[in-house]
Formats: sequence, C-alpha cells, structure tokens
Amino acid sequence: MEALTSPLLTRPATHDTDLIATDAEVETIVRLARGRGARDIAVGSGRTARALATARLVESAWDRAGGRTLGTVTWPETAASWLRPASRFAAADPDLWIMTGPVTGWAQMTRRLLWSTCWSPDRTLATAGIGDPRTLALVGLAHLDGLAGTTADGALWRVVHDRFRQVNA
Repeated sequence: MEALTSPLLTRPATHDTDLIATDAEVETIVRLARGRGARDIAVGSGRTARALATARLVESAWDRAGGRTLGTVTWPETAASWLRPASRFAAADPDLWIMTGPVTGWAQMTRRLLWSTCWSPDRTLATAGIGDPRTLALVGLAHLDGLAGTTADGALWRVVHDRFRQVNA
C-alpha cells in the first residue's frame, strides 16, 4: 500500500466531473444506508451548484425515509488546506458519511480526512461522480477499502482489497 506523503494532490484531476444525482442514485444511497442499519448520516459535498443540489436531494430523501442528518459540510475545489471542513465532517461521527461533489475537491477532502481525522471509508457512501476508478485513484484504492456507492442508474460499486468493483444490484 502506497503511503500518502501529503494530503495535497500534485495536480488537479484531468477528468473533473460535476454531476447532479439522479433519482435512481439517491434511492440507492438511501437503500444502502438503510441496509447498513444507519439512522444518522452526515452529508459532505463540494460547493458547486450541482454538488449542493445533490447534497440537498440526499438529505431530503434520507429525512423522508425517517433518518436524521447530523450535518452538512461543504468544501472548496481549491484551497491551501481542507483541514477545517475535514475536521467538521469527521466530528459529526454519524453511522454513515455520504459524499458527493466534483472530483478534484472530493479527492483533496478525502486525502485530508485520511491524513487528519478518524473518518473511515468503510462507513462512507458516495455518488456516481466519485465512483470512477480515475477519481478513486487520486486518493489511492489502497486507502479506500470499503468505500461504496452507486452509479447514475442505481447500480452499486465498491472498493474491495485495493480494487474497484461494479456490483450487480
């Protein structure tokens, strides 16, 4: 497993995406969270209009399903450090963290979470924009074991033993 030598990326992603979640995606996230026995979640997103809209969709669907959102934290796409939002996101200590947002900001935030907090990828679900092997490689699959999520059409993906796996729903 390659050690993270710094929480900062050396360069931004070349494939940066900023997707709004589909209904199927949001439904699958809620189903996955329920399947894991979650009651409380924390939602994290980038600050773009689409990322914020996705965060609101997830939070609203979770509330309708009877869950509780402990907090919503946003992060910038570029910054000198993601320590403040990472600390706030991890401090919520929910049953599950839900993450969305453009690629570069997500990768920077996730690297900071790994570097500086008790955040755990195996207690995290992510949206389709994050579930791209190129995106996950920015952090390193070896550091993301257990991270799971959904594609735009509601199919499942998961990081297992340093590998990205599509799962038939």
